[in-house]
Amino acid sequence: MDSATPLSIENVSKAFVLPNRRVQALDDVTFHIEPGQVTGLIGVDAAGKTTLMRLIAGLLTLDAGRINVLGYDVTESPLAIQSAIGYMPQQFGLYQDLTVLENLQLYADLQALPPDQRDARFDQLLNMTGMAPFRVRLAGKLSGGMKQKLGLACTLLKSPDLLLLDEPTVGVDPVSRRELWEIVYRAVEENGMSVLLSTAYLDEAERCRDIKLLHEGRLLSEGPPDQFTQPLQNRTFLVSSNSDCPKRQLKKQLSHQPGVRDALIFGETVRILTADAQPEPDTLLAPLNCPNADLRIEPVDPRFEDAFVDQLSQQDDTVAEPSQPMETAESTPDDDKAPSSDPAIDVENLVCRFGDFVAVDHLSFRVQRGEIFGLLGANGAGKTTTFRMLCGLLPATEGHLHVAGLNLRKARAQARARLGYMSQKFSLYGVMTVAQNLNFYSKVYGLSGRRRRERIDWAIEMFELETYLNQTSHDLPLGFKQRLAMACALMHEPDILFLDEPTSGVDPMGRRDFWNKINALAEQGVTIMVTTHFMEEAEYCDRMAIMASGQILAIGSPADIKQNAGQTDMEEAFIHIIEQQKTEPTASRQPQNSEAVG
Repeated sequence: MDSATPLSIENVSKAFVLPNRRVQALDDVTFHIEPGQVTGLIGVDAAGKTTLMRLIAGLLTLDAGRINVLGYDVTESPLAIQSAIGYMPQQFGLYQDLTVLENLQLYADLQALPPDQRDARFDQLLNMTGMAPFRVRLAGKLSGGMKQKLGLACTLLKSPDLLLLDEPTVGVDPVSRRELWEIVYRAVEENGMSVLLSTAYLDEAERCRDIKLLHEGRLLSEGPPDQFTQPLQNRTFLVSSNSDCPKRQLKKQLSHQPGVRDALIFGETVRILTADAQPEPDTLLAPLNCPNADLRIEPVDPRFEDAFVDQLSQQDDTVAEPSQPMETAESTPDDDKAPSSDPAIDVENLVCRFGDFVAVDHLSFRVQRGEIFGLLGANGAGKTTTFRMLCGLLPATEGHLHVAGLNLRKARAQARARLGYMSQKFSLYGVMTVAQNLNFYSKVYGLSGRRRRERIDWAIEMFELETYLNQTSHDLPLGFKQRLAMACALMHEPDILFLDEPTSGVDPMGRRDFWNKINALAEQGVTIMVTTHFMEEAEYCDRMAIMASGQILAIGSPADIKQNAGQTDMEEAFIHIIEQQKTEPTASRQPQNSEAVG
């Protein structure tokens, strides 16, 4: 191996012993990365990405194999490696009660950065990350995107030759995500830094020079992005229809067609990946039950995400299968859930203040029963605060707020019994096992006897939790933590389900599974309100509102919002609306909408 190679991994294996099972996290993995470029490390949840990062950083011991980092053997010189590299884990250890500058000073001490270099380096990093105006702000008061940028600045203090980034953009809005990438590439270009970066966003992986794909602890394939996508020519298509066949229904039918490996909503169309090249793609539409739908199909260039799904589908034939129906055989109609013309959520002039800080500033909108409504915005826009008020977990300072037909100022407890809430951060009991959490939440929601046993059995089967029942929830892979949280939120079959970034950090296969379940719930009449930073997921919503600084900037269908923003891509529309808000005086702003919001 060339001595200039920043990282080489040879026949590396690592296993963990958990209650009732042994997990082979890595199994005979071998690869190296080239200097001066960004290498992507991708895979589904529990593929072994974080374990490998921690082994490279000398934070775990090898079972077998060899890792060489910047000329050091990780087994022989872990401390030398830790002082030579930069490592930003998924949960970077910022000190919430210290200011931005004090965090930088602390990490400068930990990294032994010479005092005479600090002021200049602090200024450089704060300007690079756009954090200069926030030097004296407490880290705990920063938005999610700003925290990630500060964490990256702390990691880059000594300008390491090798930088390890473990999903640095999880939970970060598109604007901040773009800024983080600019910081990383600037460090690579100016300092010749080598970067190994894991990510759940496959559009980010496509920006890497080289990609390593892990699956079940093994290296499945590697190479530049175009090496993955080139074999998929004539296998990716866009299918469109008129309003006689809504896109969710079209996606559902296409998912079940023989020869279709993947189908997902993509703007106003459905994007499909076929198992084989299709010389006559029109034949895929013939079996569909869409009378008068005016179906059309056209070829489209493959994306890296198509290649990811294709390779994993070949490893496991069930990985891309649609979810089973959400209902159970024992489900019976409930008079309380009878259709009604009244909105499921009715908000008018909603305000939330914390002292002098206005977190939510006169929001007004309505959500109809059975609708999927997205609440989008940059980190710190007020989305989670709004969710907590709608769920009765936080009192509103001002405004009119009806949920499930109940006034939350007068009947908060009654309303909560008809709601399900999955919070942004995993909020179940980490020291309890999966089975104990399911039992606990079934009791909290008032279930008992046969009905309680049926719902627990339903949750275990629906979310495929059988293997993990005796494992503490803290130790679950992220995707299974999210499954467990959603299972608990649905235990009592709520009328309205609030999902606060349910797929943050979840791999593309897990996100597909979540949205199959969400779509199935909406078809059964459950009202869904969701926040997400994945703009392609926002296309699944019937309507959405985009927020900033506690106010609504735009509201309407995804198509309407893109049209009003003059964009064809939802992420570009989102960025355009947010950037426009920054340049306009608050008093002059009016929501871009195609409807009445009050």
